[in-house]
Amino acid sequence: MVLKDENADSRLGVVTSRKIGNAVHRARARRLLREVFRRNRQWLKEPLDLALIARRSIRGKRYEEVQRDFIRLCRKNGLMDRHAAKK
Repeated sequence: MVLKDENADSRLGVVTSRKIGNAVHRARARRLLREVFRRNRQWLKEPLDLALIARRSIRGKRYEEVQRDFIRLCRKNGLMDRHAAKK
C-alpha cells in the first residue's frame, strides 16, 4: 500500500504475520525490510507512506536478495527511477 505523504520524509510500516514463523523469523523479516527501506528511500521519486506485508518467502533470504526485490517492486510501480540504486 502506498500513500503520497505531504510531510518531507517517507515512512514505512511493516506487517509480519505468524505465517512467516516464530517471533525470531518475524523480527528478522521486519529488520530486513526496514533496513532495505532505510538504505534506499533517497531513491524514491517523492516522499510517501509505504506499507509492506512480509511473505513467507522472505525466510532465509539474504539482505541483497530482499534489496533486489524491493528495488524491482518500486521500479515496477513507478516509485523509483529506472536508473536509481544501481550498483
